[in-house]
Amino acid sequence: MKKTVYSITILILFAFALTANSQDKKGKSVADNSISKKEAKQGWKLLFDGKSGNAWMNSKTGTFPSGGWVIEDGLLKIKPGSDGGDIVSKDKFRNFELMLDFRYTPGANSGIKYFIDTERDGGKMASIGCEYQILDDRLHPDAKAGKNGNRKLSSLYDLIPAQNVKDNGSDQWNTARIVVNGNKVQHWINGQMTVEYERGSETWKKAVSESKFNKTSGFGDVQDTRILLQDHGNEVWFRNIKIREIK
Repeated sequence: MKKTVYSITILILFAFALTANSQDKKGKSVADNSISKKEAKQGWKLLFDGKSGNAWMNSKTGTFPSGGWVIEDGLLKIKPGSDGGDIVSKDKFRNFELMLDFRYTPGANSGIKYFIDTERDGGKMASIGCEYQILDDRLHPDAKAGKNGNRKLSSLYDLIPAQNVKDNGSDQWNTARIVVNGNKVQHWINGQMTVEYERGSETWKKAVSESKFNKTSGFGDVQDTRILLQDHGNEVWFRNIKIREIK
């Protein structure tokens, strides 16, 4: 009997926690793909309103893909096996804080890229830049590739392994955060910092020299960057994509 009461109590507390997470400090529900008054004062802006892809484009066509990416139920989804290609934000940013929720399916691979130059060499370098890795570390083979786990979830892809990763797992929502302030950069997942580095430092130079980008001239040197969401052919969902410029 005591075990049953204890189990019920845990379930009630868990349900309360979920409800609390969906409310602001005044107890009001916070809708997905929206900006609260407090966030607006802090300078946050939406990059996805849950209804359209107006803030995004394929770097080659300059428009939102007609296929490959779909918007349903307030979610931005990659359709598996299609050829929508990567999408990039229409606006560019220099110093910023980016936050978004992502949900990957079992075995999926995707990423969030920054420090990219979509105009360089006639667009040939549009997908080359620093990447916040989105990966199912349990099932995707890339988790065992690279060096010391530098291709796992929330890592700086192929350069710096993520530490202290709190992954909610496939088919569950995770929150990514990327902070760029000058040459200092951080990766976060679910409130936990996983990567921190400084462009131009000796540590940075060494990481680049030992990566697949060691022959890419000017890798990571971009100042004003678009934000890129990667189409790797797997189903991944995004929501609550928002950004704040750091003055």
